[in-house]
Amino acid sequence: MNQHQKPHRHGCPDPTGRPLLTKQEALDLLLAHAAAPDAQECVPTDQALGRVLARPLVSAIDVPGWDNSAMDGYALCCADLLPSGATRLRVAQRIPAGAPGRPLEPGTAARIFTGAPIPPGADTVVIQERCTRDGDWVEVPADLTPDANIRRAGEDIRAGTAVLAAGMRLRPQHLGLAAGVGAAQLPVYRRLRVAMFATGDELVWPGQALGPGQIYNSNRFTMKGLLEGLGCEVSDLGLVPDTLEATMETLNRGVDGADLILASGGVSVGEEDHVKPAIERLGTLDLWQIAVRPGKPLAFGHIRGTPFLGSPGNPVSLFVSLLLFARPLLLRMQGVTGDLEPPGIEVPAGFDWPRPDRRREFVQARLVRGAAGDWEAVTHQSRSAAALSAAAWAEGLVEIAPQQTIARGDPVVYLPFAGLLS
Repeated sequence: MNQHQKPHRHGCPDPTGRPLLTKQEALDLLLAHAAAPDAQECVPTDQALGRVLARPLVSAIDVPGWDNSAMDGYALCCADLLPSGATRLRVAQRIPAGAPGRPLEPGTAARIFTGAPIPPGADTVVIQERCTRDGDWVEVPADLTPDANIRRAGEDIRAGTAVLAAGMRLRPQHLGLAAGVGAAQLPVYRRLRVAMFATGDELVWPGQALGPGQIYNSNRFTMKGLLEGLGCEVSDLGLVPDTLEATMETLNRGVDGADLILASGGVSVGEEDHVKPAIERLGTLDLWQIAVRPGKPLAFGHIRGTPFLGSPGNPVSLFVSLLLFARPLLLRMQGVTGDLEPPGIEVPAGFDWPRPDRRREFVQARLVRGAAGDWEAVTHQSRSAAALSAAAWAEGLVEIAPQQTIARGDPVVYLPFAGLLS
């Protein structure tokens, strides 16, 4: 089953006996709770990269603003050409880009450069490679037609046309287009404010000495990197001890001034997992546990109206959960419209998958050239949810449907990180 097939409810129950939600069902639930921002601001166009456009941008001008040459060459009137054979014309003027020319005199040509306005009276441009220049004269071929190598006024954009739609996350080409129609500022939604924290008594900051049973807090850097890459304002609430009281205190603190609280760890069913009971005491829990591997525990709820998303503590589970669920939720809350799931690429499998899972799996993968020279997906040897080296090695994910077996050469859906991280 590929990504375009309709998802079905998975049969595996969570500890409460309820069926686990499929990936699509969980994502639909998250996006249904994602309120678009209401606050807007205008920023200089050169500072709008990665921001979300709040209102459509309508061009006040035609682009191009005038008929202009698409090539370096000679502007002339086809009526001056001989019926057969080459025509010799006097070069009466020179028109560089940015300088208007004079009306073209009968029987003359104008030396013209790319982007320069077409002089009145000219109806074609012949490229310089087809011409022979001799002092003040130029010889042009006979097979010329009107409108050749001319970009007409408004050919690209007409004044009054919406050139950028509201809800777009602005990329470099969008900024170039906005500048091209004269927009010095752009209306954008304010940045999303996200408070984040990691739970776990075993976690210490990089740079400190590790004690017995301790590990470095890598999740903080993965979360912060994703949030900042998506243009969020990040408030780091730090490391939270594995107690219910500390978890509740941090959640209460994070609500103030945040649009979303994001946490790693503490969302499973162990005695030291306190996020779920803390959310249930302080607010509501709308989602917990999904039929996805890695990343089965996924907590989503609200505290005094502020949404909370809790991801697993294992580094790979956290990473996959951020890509599949946190990213689209964050984008929608920033005001991004349309389909938030990047398209997958169908490629041959460069691996065997003989033992399927009852859950939908997302496996760390990359594309390599196969024996025949075509691209195929290969997976990392580790299946551990704690092996962050696999995520660093990978360049994407292979999506495997529940109960699906794969033999080398079978088509699989590959999701590049280029789409999942943008």
